Parts: sequence; structure tokens; C-alpha cells
Amino acid sequence: MGSTPLVLTFNAGSSSIKVGLFSVVNGQATQVGKGVIDLRAQPLRLRVSDHGQSQDITLNAKLTEDLHEVLDETLGWFASHFKLDDVMSVGHRVVHGGDRFDGPVAIDDDTLAAITELVPLAPLHQPQGVRLIQAIRHLRPGLLQTASFDTAFHRSQSNLVRRFAIPRAFFDRGVKRYGFHGLSYQYVAGELARRFPALKGGKVVVAHLGSGASLCALQDGVSQDTSMGFSTLDGIPMATRCGALDPGVVLHLMGPLGLSVDEVEDLLYHQSGLLGVSGLSADARELQASDRPEAREALDLFAGRIAGEVARLATTLGGLDALVFTAGIGEHQPQVRAAVGERLTWLGVQLDPQANAAHASVISAPGSGVTVLVLPTDEEQVIANDTVGIHHQQAWRP
Repeated sequence: MGSTPLVLTFNAGSSSIKVGLFSVVNGQATQVGKGVIDLRAQPLRLRVSDHGQSQDITLNAKLTEDLHEVLDETLGWFASHFKLDDVMSVGHRVVHGGDRFDGPVAIDDDTLAAITELVPLAPLHQPQGVRLIQAIRHLRPGLLQTASFDTAFHRSQSNLVRRFAIPRAFFDRGVKRYGFHGLSYQYVAGELARRFPALKGGKVVVAHLGSGASLCALQDGVSQDTSMGFSTLDGIPMATRCGALDPGVVLHLMGPLGLSVDEVEDLLYHQSGLLGVSGLSADARELQASDRPEAREALDLFAGRIAGEVARLATTLGGLDALVFTAGIGEHQPQVRAAVGERLTWLGVQLDPQANAAHASVISAPGSGVTVLVLPTDEEQVIANDTVGIHHQQAWRP
């Protein structure tokens, strides 16, 4: 009996790396193992899930710039449970594809150079993706590697939507709205078409609410507009990121208040959002459990800005047939969903409290003018599917 081919996926965040392992049968990728490397833990920790069981593994590896030790030890654990010799390719989530990439690609020297050139557009995430690609090249040089881009899904948006109201020349120099979380939106769009075909051609707003958060307007499953723009700072407030901010605030911080560029970057990426407003935590679950007024204010600000963005995106679409919650907060925190829904009753949104509390797929009340759904997202599945497709193209290339 022959071996079953495997695909590895890497989803690099600013402080963690998600690892997925997929078996490939008849061209279909099915997840058989997964793990998360927590780069903030001391010592480093790998949390793995295997056949429904989870365990935490302490890593002895040192966190070096090239990530070689971390990946070598992580792959060693997977090799002790799976036959990694059967891995046929490795897929990566790459946050920024700029205007160069409108879909997944095989990684060669030219594409890696182009991905590296985009580091200034995503300084928090892109370097981690580049390091992972280079580390796999070092540890497993013969493997095909692929890149799936978070920005690619939004390339369908019109230039009118993508423009800022600044001199036109800057648009041509790349200063434009790119949008992010595209792999998540791609997965949700596919799930909508599969599970709710009546909504396939509808006007849908998807709220990807996690530590990073954004919203996307879909028409016929295609991105029309999104809350994140040039950077992952834009849109709604997040765990530690500010969301949309008057540019005058940045000028004031760097002018009269005398902060450096690095200090402003750290402030907006790491000290703002739910953490900054509450002064307590970046975790919405901890804020829900707190009786401090600052915690309640942070959550109210979060829900209010989400609802406001839903309304703006509904304007782009010219109506709203469905609202979808996804990602960590969107899938697991009914209080946040309820708070957003309460602010959108004027738009026809009515939630069923029991269905919402039970995390049902459909949480809108029977008479709601807008269908409200909770759909889990799966970025790693999108990466694996992309990787399998590219591997087969490469294998059959004449």
C-alpha cells in the first residue's frame, strides 16, 4: 500500500505560528494534525491537537531571527507522530501581496524577492512569513513551497473603493486600500455558497472578529469593500490596534507630543484597541468578566464601531441580506454579537437570544429582515487547497 501524500501549512502571526498538517486523497486536503507555536511564552510552547486531543509541549529551542531551531524542533514533534517524508509541499499564509499577486503562487527566487519587497507595507506580519519561507528552504530545501495572500481576495474591488483622497500620484506609488483577512473571507464565501445557497448571490457583510479584526462586503461571494485599508491598523478597534484614526492624531503625537516613529508604531499596534481603552486587557473575554467601567467602555466602543462599519458596508452594497460573524470573538462570544445586533435593529437585524447563546449557525430571529449567521473560518484549509492545486499544476507542467 502506498503512502498518503501530506501538505504542511504555516500561518504566521506577529506572536504565534499556526501549523497545519493535511492528508491529500484524490486531490482533496483533509486536516490530520495542527499546532500553534506561542512565540511569547518563556520557554517557547507548542500546543498540538491530534485526533481531538490537545497537549502543550515545551520547546527547548531558542527563538532566533532565522527560526531554524524552533521549526526544526516543531517538525521533529510532527515527525514522531506522522510520516513527514510524505510531505509533498508546504503552503504559507503571506499577509501582503500588494498589486503583484492576485492569487496563490509557487515560491521561487523571484516571488520570494517580491514578497520581501512588500515588508514595509506589513511590518508586523510580513517579516515573519519571509523568515518561515527561508527557514523551510534551509531545513527542507527540496520541498515545493507556495504562498497564499491575505490581500488577493480583495483585488476584485474597484479603484474607486481602493482610493484615498490624496493626490493621485500616490495611488500609482502603492498608497491605496488593500484589505486583509482575505483567506478567511474566501473560506466563508465558499461556506455560504455550500451551506446557504439562497444567500450566494446576496449582499453579505462578514465580520472577522479576532485579535485582528475587520469586515468585508460580499456581493455574489466577491469582495466589494472592506474595513481595513492600507495597513492592518485600519477599520474597527482590535485587541491592541487602534482601528481608524484621525491622521491629525498621528501628526500631533509626532509633533507637539514628541513621539518618535517607532514609539507611535508601538502605540498604535500594541498599546491601543481594547487594551488601550480598558487599561486592563486585550482579551474581550476578560473584559466581559470585569465589572470595571473602563472594560465596559472598551466593549461598547468595539461593538459600536463594528455596527457602524456594517452600516457603511451595507451602503457600498446598496442593501444587506446577511451578516456573518466569524473568527475567535465572532464565533465564541455571544455578548459581542448581541451588542452589535442591538445597534443594528434599525437596519432590520433581530437576533434570537437562545440561538445566539447556543452558538447556532443561524442566530437571527424568524422575523429578522437580515439573516445573521455564525460560521467558523478556516484559513489553513484555504492554504492547503491552494497548495494542492499548485502542486498538481507543477507536477503536470510540460
